Amino acid sequence: MRAQPEGMTSLLAPTGFGEPVPSTDPRLSLAIAAYLARFKGQSRLHTDSDLRVFLDWCAVRDLDPLAAARRDLELYVRWLQETRRYKPSTVSRRTSVIAGFYRTCVIDGALEHSPAEYVRRPTVPPESPTLGLTHLQFEAMLTAGRESANRNDFALVAMLGLLGLRIFEATGTDVTDLGEEHGHRVLRVVGKGTRVVLVPLAPAVGRAIDRAVDGRATGPILLNTRDARMDRHAATRRLRHLASTAGVRLPRMHPHMLRHTFVTTMLDAGVDLRDVQIAARHADPRTTMLYDRARKNLDRPTPTTSSPPTWPPAPNRRCAPADERDRRPPQMCVIRRPDAAFTPQGGLFGRVPRQGWEKPGS
Repeated sequence: MRAQPEGMTSLLAPTGFGEPVPSTDPRLSLAIAAYLARFKGQSRLHTDSDLRVFLDWCAVRDLDPLAAARRDLELYVRWLQETRRYKPSTVSRRTSVIAGFYRTCVIDGALEHSPAEYVRRPTVPPESPTLGLTHLQFEAMLTAGRESANRNDFALVAMLGLLGLRIFEATGTDVTDLGEEHGHRVLRVVGKGTRVVLVPLAPAVGRAIDRAVDGRATGPILLNTRDARMDRHAATRRLRHLASTAGVRLPRMHPHMLRHTFVTTMLDAGVDLRDVQIAARHADPRTTMLYDRARKNLDRPTPTTSSPPTWPPAPNRRCAPADERDRRPPQMCVIRRPDAAFTPQGGLFGRVPRQGWEKPGS
């Protein structure tokens, strides 16, 4: 692991980051602790990781983060783009973390104003850059996982591609999370924000999980080669091995591609966007729309208003036969009456029933 500069390590470093090094500046230490205290679980871990990058950048340039100006943050953004060559989504996310850090400093009174308030962020394309697997590629991955000697491979592919779990959700499940609810076999999953959801298990997924559990009563469902809990790095290695075995040639295989395949498969099948959002557990439907790779397809059937109506026109009531007019229910209509006075209900002409009135002069 890359060594952290002295005084630049978060006070709330999650498990796995090593012993935190206390900051030499108590104001900076309190600011970091106050900001990271707003998060929990995986969100705190990822925020801590993004904040460390900025603190390392400041330490190399002998810059106090609490004394940074807008021009310094602009240089940091350019460094992420041009030197590290990160994608726009990564640069935008790390810039958002820095903006949130300085916003917390303003709230707590450590700074008078935020230097990140007017920092320009890169434009993130509306389409998701991640490409999901095609139907044939996903079938090949399922077959390779089913035939693999490692009993965890099939469960990994099924939980990511057939249940649409995030990688930290799949690797964080335990054997004790399996249960039944109203006659259905379910899996208890801890999602973003430590929200607990019950995901119903399809028979194929249930068999894959039973194969991975192999009669164990406790412990994690997915294990690595050392019989310890599988993490996202071990899962990525297993998926790349399965892709190589199945003949799926992709430039960069990672676990989120299977979740992407789960969403795009339902959208391509014509499932309603709201149902896909619920299945993927997206808080915002716009997030689900990012996965819709076929929304710009001209062959996709969508209702339009530019085409002329195909239904028959309404019959002309003026030309309707007398007997047909008599069969209509009484309606309120506006007629011109020479002796009508202005009334609040009918205005100048008044409103009278269609039936029962006589033509003036008759």
